This record gives sequence, C-alpha cells and structure tokens, in this order.
Amino acid sequence: MTGAAGKLGTVVTARFVKAGAEVVAVDRVAPTAGVAAGVTSVIADLTDADAVRAAIVGCDAVIHVAKYGGPSDTDQFAVNTSATYNVLAAAAAEGVGHAVISSSVCAYGTTFAKRPFSPVYAPVDEDHPLTPQDSYSLSKVVDEATARAFVDGYGMNIVALRFHWLAELDEVRAAAARLAALGEPTMSRDLWCYTEVNDAARACELALGVTDGFHALNICATDSLSDLPTEELLARFHPDTELRRPIEGTASAWSTDRAREVLNFVPEYSWRTGHLGVDR
Repeated sequence: MTGAAGKLGTVVTARFVKAGAEVVAVDRVAPTAGVAAGVTSVIADLTDADAVRAAIVGCDAVIHVAKYGGPSDTDQFAVNTSATYNVLAAAAAEGVGHAVISSSVCAYGTTFAKRPFSPVYAPVDEDHPLTPQDSYSLSKVVDEATARAFVDGYGMNIVALRFHWLAELDEVRAAAARLAALGEPTMSRDLWCYTEVNDAARACELALGVTDGFHALNICATDSLSDLPTEELLARFHPDTELRRPIEGTASAWSTDRAREVLNFVPEYSWRTGHLGVDR
C-alpha cells in the first residue's frame, strides 16, 4: 500500500486491516499515530527502485495511491511517473499479479489546461479523448500507459482508477458552500464534481478482483456540487459540449457506468444525504 499515510491511503489501509488482511504500509513519512495490528510500516522513497522492490517482497497485491507534488512541473512529472514505474516493475519482478493505481479525471485535460477547453461530450466516459496540457495530468496519462505495458508484457491485472477531487463529506459540504457563494464558474473546469474518500477506498478493494487485464475507470460521486441542474451548467459554461444522454437534475457530468459494469461499483456517498444506503 503506497501513500499509506495520505488521505486515501489511510482509509484504504484501515479497510483492509478490518477485513483481516496484512498490509505493508509504504510512505515517505512515518505514521502519524501508532501502527495498527496487521500493518507493517515501511518508510521508502518510491523513486528508489531497490527500496520499492524490498518493500514488495511477499506481497500478493499492490495498491499504489502515492502521489508527489514538487518544486517544479519537471519534478512533479518525473517523480510521479518514475514512482509508478518502479512500483509496477517491482510487482512484476516479484510475481504479483494484481495492482491498482491511482489515476485522475485530470487525464482528460480540462482541469489544469493552459488553454482552457470544453469536454467533447457529456457525461464524460472513459472513451473521451485524453488531451492533457500540464505536468500532473500528463503524468497520469503516462502512468496509465505504463500500466498497460506491464499488463501486456507480464500478464498482470491492473486497474487505473480515475478519481475526481478526493475528500471527506465535511470537506465536500464546505466546498459546496463556497461554490454557492462564489458561483459555478469556480469549478467549471472540473464539471462540479468530487469523489468521497470512502467510495474511493471501496473502489480500490473491488479493483483487486479484476482478472482480465487493464481497465481505466472513472470513480466519481453520482451528484454534482452545485444546486443548479447539470444540463443548465453545461449549456452555460460548455455550450459546445455534446449532451449524449439526459443528465437528470444535479446528477454528475461524469459517467461511472463502466465502473459499475467492471467492478460492480456504485458510489455510496453524497454530500447532500451522507451515506446513500447502497448495499454493494
């Protein structure tokens, strides 16, 4: 489990420990609290291939959700892509057949575009073109290409989960309040969406069950952060975007249909209602 001390890594680790799994929790920093039973904490830099290989020995599966910021775009791109390569290379060398990597809807390119553009169509699904213009988004496209290479070369099963903004419900509710105060243009590039961290953690668990090669899947909430109808928002801020099917009310402009088909994943959390009570 890489990025184990981060927001998502902490939740994923706790989820697996609760299920009775033994977790090797890898991060560049020591845990902020005591290490739980069933968890082995390893401090390692993922750009160090030897350290990554040592950490993965004896593991049956890998979940790679670590990401690094950097003092420059070059550093951010280099560290993110080399970390993913090292993790998957170590997994392949150790005969680990299943891996999950954290990707992002940023791979589609709109979020941090230097020359802003609109999606070709909505709801945005995994067949939409990937046209990144910045280092972070480009690193996610490269990470997915790296995963495909290991699937093709080693017969591994790897799922790249394209998360939106990862947040706990209180953070999401605060963001919705800011959006209401500041107006919808503040999140028009993101299409007003989010991913609740517990939903993201469950998707990581489900993705380890994939046995048919590579998949890249959107993992987003079913609703938007705005109280305005999503179709109205798209018409106002993305008038050239083709609406391929109706989007009812404040439903998300991102499609998670493929995640439901491949993983049987349906988001369980909404900032409006909390837990949706979905039994999946």
